[in-house]
Amino acid sequence: MSNASADTHTSPRLSPWDGISIIIGIVIGVSIFETPPMIYSNVAGPLWVAVVWVAGGLLSLIGALCYAELTTTYPQSGGDYVYLKRAYGNWVGFLFGWAQLVAILTGSIGAMAYVFANYAARLWSLPASSHAWLAAGVVTVIAIVNLGGVVVEKTVQNLLTIAKLLGVACIAVAGLVWGGHASLDPASAAGDGGIGMAMIFVLYSYGGWNDAAFVASEVRNRQRNLPRVLLIGTGSIMIIYLLVNAGYLWGLGFEKVRHSSAPAADVLHNALGDWASTGMSVLVMISALGAVNGMIYTGSRVYASLGTDHRVFAVLGRWHPRWNVPVWSILLPAAVSVCMIFAVGTDQGKTLLDHVMTGIGLPALPWKEYFGGFSTLVSGTAPVFWLFFLLTGISVFVLRIRDRNTPRIFSVPLFPLTPIVFCLTCIFMLYSSLNYAKYLSLLGIVPLLAGLPLYFLSRRTSVDSEPSPISPAAEET
Repeated sequence: MSNASADTHTSPRLSPWDGISIIIGIVIGVSIFETPPMIYSNVAGPLWVAVVWVAGGLLSLIGALCYAELTTTYPQSGGDYVYLKRAYGNWVGFLFGWAQLVAILTGSIGAMAYVFANYAARLWSLPASSHAWLAAGVVTVIAIVNLGGVVVEKTVQNLLTIAKLLGVACIAVAGLVWGGHASLDPASAAGDGGIGMAMIFVLYSYGGWNDAAFVASEVRNRQRNLPRVLLIGTGSIMIIYLLVNAGYLWGLGFEKVRHSSAPAADVLHNALGDWASTGMSVLVMISALGAVNGMIYTGSRVYASLGTDHRVFAVLGRWHPRWNVPVWSILLPAAVSVCMIFAVGTDQGKTLLDHVMTGIGLPALPWKEYFGGFSTLVSGTAPVFWLFFLLTGISVFVLRIRDRNTPRIFSVPLFPLTPIVFCLTCIFMLYSSLNYAKYLSLLGIVPLLAGLPLYFLSRRTSVDSEPSPISPAAEET
């Protein structure tokens, strides 16, 4: 296998639709089916439902504008890894790649796999003990599929995204066509969390649009298409979310959405009757598969860049000469996700984690405050995710100063206001995620800190020189 840089192997094979498909496939996972009751419970009425979803979409678009400048100025494979390394030094880039491997991306993959398993078990009447095995099986199968190369990866992603879009369209149509009989007026006051709590769930539902930056070097005509991919993809998600919420409101009424455990299934029941549960389970399973596939595909490019720069992870930078994929950057993170799945989803795994935590002088994790593998993995890794998201936002300012003479094909509009708003959003979400996760955040923080001594063991001469941005002329060749 070859161990050249990731960009050597990543020829531009992704069309703008492929990039948009990746964003939609990752972002529209299961949140739009799970979070609406919590959002509706914390707002005063239907108008505020629209306000918070539009606000979340606009804040995500602001973030996409920041990433559009970064991806067109530094269009190498790896996304945030490239920006953070250049802005703050090799050690921050290393910690980002390490965090993606041991917490952020692998945790998100495991969480989505758990969602698939939960609904599959419900559909096929399987016992709860099967959830971890089903989730692990999904990660393994999708990882093997991704070994087929870019053409296979993007084809699978596009098919899953199309199926997902058809599914959410059915929810919107079912609500708007068969609904209209329930009241849109709230019957009780909003919860104590208020707009702030509603925004936490909304912004979580928009999470993942930035992952398209990981495959920046694989998008055709990058300088023109990358901003389009980020902005159209994020904007499309906002429109989709608004349509689905319109279906919820018109199909069920405001108060019923508040108290529904599965609003999408309730809406579909109007159109499908007793088949609603089956239809909903299939839709969520497809959505989860699309998210898992998208994250394995984009994440492998981060790990490949990490392996190219640091000898301790050199195996991750090796590309298969025939398949032209970073084999170990697909298989190793998949194995980490499987370990996470069993660690938080089985009694034996929880006992082992508690022994590890107490053995290093930390308190045992508060398992009783959280339920299910999905909630545990998301809550435990979210603070680390928002920390690096914040650092990427700040890097827009740092790189404007450090690389002031580097041409920017796309510049953030209304600078510096736009990136300031993005950074403030990240600070709010970092605080909120820490406040919610409490001790469970150690699931992400402890592995992150373990990366510091590992970095000093991994340095080599080849990473001491900083990469130069790809010029506009060179990047189109």
